[in-house]
Amino acid sequence: MPRSLHDSHRCFLAFALTLLFSVAGVAQSPTPTPTPSISLPGSQSPYTGSEPEGKATSEVLQLSLQDAIDRGLRNNLGLLLSGDQTIMARGERWKQLSNLLPNLSGRVQENVETESLAALGFQKLFPLLIPKGSIPAAIPPVTPSFNYFDARATVTQSVFNFSDLEKERAATESLKSAQYTFKDARELVVLAVGNAYLLAIASAARIETTEAQVTNSQALYGKAKDQLKAGLTPAIDALRSQVELQTRQQQLIAARNDFAKQKLSLARVIGLPPGQEFILSDKSPYQALTALPIDAYLQRAYTTRSDYQAAQAQVRAAELTRRSATAEHYPSLDVNANYGDIGVTPAHSNGTWQVNGGVTIPIFAGGKTHSDVLEAEAQLRQARSQLADLRGRIDYEVRASLLDLSSAADQVEVARSNVELAEQTLTQSEDRFSAGVADNLEVVQAQESVASAHENYIQALYAHNLAKIEIARAIGDAEQGVKRVLKGEEH
Repeated sequence: MPRSLHDSHRCFLAFALTLLFSVAGVAQSPTPTPTPSISLPGSQSPYTGSEPEGKATSEVLQLSLQDAIDRGLRNNLGLLLSGDQTIMARGERWKQLSNLLPNLSGRVQENVETESLAALGFQKLFPLLIPKGSIPAAIPPVTPSFNYFDARATVTQSVFNFSDLEKERAATESLKSAQYTFKDARELVVLAVGNAYLLAIASAARIETTEAQVTNSQALYGKAKDQLKAGLTPAIDALRSQVELQTRQQQLIAARNDFAKQKLSLARVIGLPPGQEFILSDKSPYQALTALPIDAYLQRAYTTRSDYQAAQAQVRAAELTRRSATAEHYPSLDVNANYGDIGVTPAHSNGTWQVNGGVTIPIFAGGKTHSDVLEAEAQLRQARSQLADLRGRIDYEVRASLLDLSSAADQVEVARSNVELAEQTLTQSEDRFSAGVADNLEVVQAQESVASAHENYIQALYAHNLAKIEIARAIGDAEQGVKRVLKGEEH
């Protein structure tokens, strides 16, 4: 029986092998620092979305980084789409395999018909069959109706078809590539979730430091008002302190709004139910990471990165596809057989069978084979070029992540020292103002320095932790190694 292709179940699912995850902006600060980001061309990435899991509850969820990663690996849209692509590749492989396996079908039919003898030429043929001198009988134009019953099983087997064999092998390699791509998608989910979680932690840290600055500004403003009432300072000192206080209050409002949005983004990435309240249970303390030699990282990346293995499988699939196209010139051998029961009725029937085999020799196909070979050759060249490009990109990503790690570690140390110096400067300025040695302009400037130093420290700490995750991703071990690298353990 003819096989249905079920085209309605083979819809196209768009999937990008690359990550588009743009980092959201940070809260306003006196000296804004560029926020590190992960971004690639495109309007929207499936890794920024998810399929929500369950329904929101009244319980406030304690969400650690590992919990967020686990949820992302279950619900992230990019990973779900990649899984569907793997299923499609498995279906394509079965379709190609079906050309090599026996095709068995059965059919039962009851036939009732008449035949036109005139259309078959019996009117002209009959006189030649009658001896001379005989009187021909009248030949009816149509036979009486007759019927027969036929129940039959048919099997078709391709004994040798090199083109179909290579197509099946190519489909097997494409399936391997899809499976490797699915593993790589898990790595990208870890990177996306880790980035979103670190951004949310950084936003929470900004709220804490800004609240402390608001408290300090309120104290300074209260002191300035008291001295103004006592006639010890001019009105401009009180006005300056009030402006500083309201500036910090404004930054606090922006920091809280940014934190709320970062939590929404994180919830979208990991598939939390809409409206689910949660708090971040992990912080981002600084843990230095001693990096291994770059050659060790590169060797491991070329061995373990799933996207590189997927690209290698794509090259092998393209090579087999080209061989399949070339094999369209080769002869093929097929065998067909059937066995059934035929007769006037099932009770009055007898078994019949038939076996036939044949060799098909391609002679001229109108240039189709030549066209298939050219297309397969072009696809093979593209696959090889993409593999070479990916090898260079892996080298770049490993080196760049190590540079980022080293730079961010130095920035953390400098920023931490700068915070201590800025706070000491603020303390001395407040003492000088309280003693009447200086006006509060010096204090306000010191407050600005403290705010800037804290912001730089938060940015450096975020960049350092993100660089550690990027190293794990660059060598293809983000899913298993992200927890170790964040703790500063050797990778």
